[in-house]
Amino acid sequence: MAKFRVQSAAGSLGEELGCRYLSQKGYKILQTNYCNASGRRLGEIDIVAQKGKELVFVEVKTRLGSSQSVILPEASITPAKLHKLERIVAHYLREKRCESASYHFDALAILYDETLKKASIRHLEHIFF
Repeated sequence: MAKFRVQSAAGSLGEELGCRYLSQKGYKILQTNYCNASGRRLGEIDIVAQKGKELVFVEVKTRLGSSQSVILPEASITPAKLHKLERIVAHYLREKRCESASYHFDALAILYDETLKKASIRHLEHIFF
């Protein structure tokens, strides 16, 4: 039986806010929630975007709470998570036949205050392994 990831309300909200944020910054959103359709599931790319001629693979991490929250959203972007992201990106590039494309990885750390209905978004560009 296939396993499907059930996306949390916070995750859905964060990705929606992330797409809106990136679009306002001049990024073209190409795809959201990309995962390989065949074979062993490799993971998921939250947002695939393009800025100029470069592809940008974006990991979105969202936390609900106040600006006083202790745990930052990006704290869950571990080396293991980045390695998994690297594998699914390689699959994406092969599938789309754009292995020679210039690309990099970004992260959006989103803290959403449910009381104020306001988001704080930090764009971490060119995150490395």
